[in-house]
Amino acid sequence: MGLKIIVLAKQVPDTRNVGKDAMKADGTVNRAALPAIFNPEDLNALEQALRLKDKYKGSTVTVLTMGPSRAADIIREGLFRGADNGFLLTDRAFAGSDTLATSYALSCAIRKIKDFDLIIAGRQAIDGDTAQVGPQVAEKLGLPQITYAEEIISAEKKKVVVKRRLERGVETVESSFPAVITVNGSAASCRPRSAKLLMKFKHARTLSERQSQADDYIQPTGNRAYLNIQEWSVNDVDSDPEQLGLKGSPTKVKTIENVVFQAKESKVLTASNEDIEELVKELILNHTIG
Repeated sequence: MGLKIIVLAKQVPDTRNVGKDAMKADGTVNRAALPAIFNPEDLNALEQALRLKDKYKGSTVTVLTMGPSRAADIIREGLFRGADNGFLLTDRAFAGSDTLATSYALSCAIRKIKDFDLIIAGRQAIDGDTAQVGPQVAEKLGLPQITYAEEIISAEKKKVVVKRRLERGVETVESSFPAVITVNGSAASCRPRSAKLLMKFKHARTLSERQSQADDYIQPTGNRAYLNIQEWSVNDVDSDPEQLGLKGSPTKVKTIENVVFQAKESKVLTASNEDIEELVKELILNHTIG
């Protein structure tokens, strides 16, 4: 019997291109000002899920993400790489959620999905680096959790075995499931898109996307129901609006400082002993070293 796996994924702003307009006045990220990408460690998590799918016949992988309508790109990216389906949590009430509100919304959606064996997520997102959402989801659902996973070795007979990468070494642990696993960036990189799956799912859309792209958005899909990406709002997941968005987020950003590093001067050194000795003396005098 195959596994039912949920992968938590996030579309994040590319923090390698942060500029002066990256933040709004209320302290939230101005996502429209930054290119959006698949959170890197969530790709590592997706690969672990796909390896389990390859290993255990009949397994399915579902991508769950929360964000604006454009976050459906994350689900399509998952489908192109081997996922089976996905759900997009999208509602203006979700906007401005910190990790507490985000984990609450995701846990409500997971309860609605109901039937699952494993929840796999990246350790942290590059737009926050908190590593809190995965563990918070586990706590809200009352599930065991394994963090810092580098490889999911096996998942059989209601027991999952995981290799963890820690600061001072590696350990192998096991847990009953259902369970939540968060995956390190040191885990295997995600496989590339499959050309066959790209052709199959390239027209997969949410209802909102179809509405915005064409007048005749209610298109007959016939036996191609897999092209319909499901959208859920606050009401669809039976959530409490007071625990969502800015209202449900105790984390408040007070100030933002944009720091730009500039090279004031440069010095060309040769490989001679004299130049190297002079550099060391200078570094000692200005207390860079020593």
